[in-house]
Amino acid sequence: MTSADSGIIAAIATAPGRGGIGVVRISGPQLGPFIEAFLGFTPQPRHAHLCVFRDPQKLPLDEGIALFFPAPNSFTGEDVLELQGHGGPAVLQLLLASCFEQGARPAQPGEFTRRAYLNDKLDLAQAESVADLIDAASGAAARCALRSLSGEFSARIHALVSGLTDLRMLVEASLDFPEEDIDFLAAADASGKLATLQLALQQLRSNAQQGSLLREGIRVVLIGQPNVGKSSLLNCLAGQELAIVTPIAGTTRDTVRETILIEGVPLHIIDTAGLRDTEDEVERMGIARTWAAVDQATVALLLVDAQHGVTAAEQTIMARMPTSLPLLTLHNKIDLGLELPNAAANTLYVSAKTGAGIDALRAALLQIAGWQPEGEGIFMARERHLVALAEAAQRIERAQHQRAALEFFAEELRLAQLALSRITGEFSADDLLGEIFGRFCIGK
Repeated sequence: MTSADSGIIAAIATAPGRGGIGVVRISGPQLGPFIEAFLGFTPQPRHAHLCVFRDPQKLPLDEGIALFFPAPNSFTGEDVLELQGHGGPAVLQLLLASCFEQGARPAQPGEFTRRAYLNDKLDLAQAESVADLIDAASGAAARCALRSLSGEFSARIHALVSGLTDLRMLVEASLDFPEEDIDFLAAADASGKLATLQLALQQLRSNAQQGSLLREGIRVVLIGQPNVGKSSLLNCLAGQELAIVTPIAGTTRDTVRETILIEGVPLHIIDTAGLRDTEDEVERMGIARTWAAVDQATVALLLVDAQHGVTAAEQTIMARMPTSLPLLTLHNKIDLGLELPNAAANTLYVSAKTGAGIDALRAALLQIAGWQPEGEGIFMARERHLVALAEAAQRIERAQHQRAALEFFAEELRLAQLALSRITGEFSADDLLGEIFGRFCIGK
């Protein structure tokens, strides 16, 4: 642990604002003298003590519960004292200021969890899941984050690392004893073991990608000519009037953003300015922002007025769309009683006014995103996890083609193991740790 990670730290652990109860958390090595000076007695470990909290001048600040968790049996692995008092901001700030007067310093964002990681109470994937559990936008996301926090994701990673270690041992034995008549790799079915590892990694990647969808969601941009019903569709999907809807073309001048949940998956929907040639400078700025939103989108919905269908104007818009961006064409305003043609690929017919076809749209968006019904094996995953899993899969694939050259085979296995170990933090640079824990809330 570096000097920046040492000493006694304190922070308010409950959310800002008024509440019935507020918690101040203190952590550090050998808190005995600090606790004795602050409380006037030494509390029994893991026992709730009703007491008066006092400042260094022995003046009362609040009355509440003191809980002491001695090292190593605490969240951080250090001595931890929690003061549960009344949840008024002024009272909590007085308690915190008194902690500072007694020698504690303000905790940095995520510093309690970082200490838990550094003291081997959590691995890095588990530590990240603490923040993911707090930030979970749905029950499904919270359950996935809890699985990661409980160590299920890490256990799957460790199993893969263990399998790779066994394979590397066989390869090293073959390299160290080339004169022996024993083919260690063939005798231990190294080829079968590697295929089993590939299959397990493929399943884990699938589970992690599902978890990433729950955490990150998908970005859906609504595009089309003016007055085709983009704002009405946003309001329909959100279930409330978020965007102004009028018969006047060009009403939407700027992007309007809203997040909704479909089966627990966050959909970040962006309503944009209608795409057309215009001399209005403000509207042109809105159109420029529309194309900027398209560049950042996961999927685009091109709205078309069902009264006239796809025209040359829509063809122009489609020609400008990125080829890698999934595009779904929506024929809106089917409530007008029009005769509809047979549905084509990537085409849906909806009514933003009545809600007809909206359930099919929701299902199509989930399908495009790659979402599958939630299963027990889904873990909350971050982009760095997906990158590491992809690298490991690539290394194992290369190893499959290098079995005749044992030195290269061994090196690919080593690099695959290294990529997986970065997920749990066995090999992590300090700057990565600073970036990860710096995004946590203070007090956690």
